[in-house]
Amino acid sequence: MSLVEVRGMYFRYPGRHREDAWTLNDLDLEIERGAAVGIVGESGSGKSTLVRILCGLMAHQRGEVRFDGRDMKDWLRSDSRQIRRHNQIVFQSPRRSLDPRMTMRQSLSEPVGAIEQRKPSDSEMAGWLERVGLNDQILSRYPHQLSGGQLQRVGVARALSVNPDVLYADEPTSALDVSVQAQVLNLLMEIRATLGLTLVMVSHDLAVISRTCEQIIVMKDGRIVETGPMTKILSGSRDPYTVSLVKSARKVSLKA
Repeated sequence: MSLVEVRGMYFRYPGRHREDAWTLNDLDLEIERGAAVGIVGESGSGKSTLVRILCGLMAHQRGEVRFDGRDMKDWLRSDSRQIRRHNQIVFQSPRRSLDPRMTMRQSLSEPVGAIEQRKPSDSEMAGWLERVGLNDQILSRYPHQLSGGQLQRVGVARALSVNPDVLYADEPTSALDVSVQAQVLNLLMEIRATLGLTLVMVSHDLAVISRTCEQIIVMKDGRIVETGPMTKILSGSRDPYTVSLVKSARKVSLKA
C-alpha cells in the first residue's frame, strides 16, 4: 500500500461554480514511503494547491485522498493535528512564512507547541538548528536579522521538529539568491537520506526537480499530464508539454 493515494480527486476554490472551473481535475497518483517525488508544471498548473491538500491544509471536494490508508477528510474532522504531525511543508518565501514579530526561538517552538502541546527546550531547538547547519546564537534574532538562506533553513528545522513522515517543499529555492539555492537543495537531499523521509518537491523548474527527485509528476491546467521515473520521463517522453519542459530545462542548464 502506498503512503499517499489519490483517486479521482477534484478541487476548486470558493466562488468558482461552473463545472469546467476545477482547479484540480480528476487526479490519480501514488507516493511510496521513502520516495523523492517532484511535481513540476508552469505557474497556475495546480501543483501548490495539490500539495496543500496532501498536507491537510485544505480539503478536496470530490474523489478520495488517503494517507497511510486513512481517509484525509475523516482525519481532518477528527484530529487535524495528527495530519500536521505526519505531513509538514516548507513554503516558498521564508520571509513570508515566519512572523516578523517573533524571534527564531518562538517560531521554532510553534509546531511542537501546537501539535505536541509542550514547550521545547533551548537544547532541543539547538539540535534542530544544528541539523540544518545553523547554531543556537540565532534563537534570539528576528527574521529581518537573518539572510534568506538562513530563514529557509529555519523553515526546514521547524518542519522537522515534529518528526514528520513526509516533507513537502513548495518552490523552496525560488525566492533565494542563485548562490544559496544549491545549498538548500543539498540540505533537503541530505536530510531525506539521513532521516529516511518521503520528500515531495514542487517547482516550475524541471532542472531543480531532476536534481533532487527520482519520480516525477508533470501537471498542466489542473491535470496530471504524465508521471513515472525521472530518467524515463527525461529521456523518453512523447508528451509535447513534457518535452517542452525538458528542452527549457536544458537551455537553462546550458546558460548556467
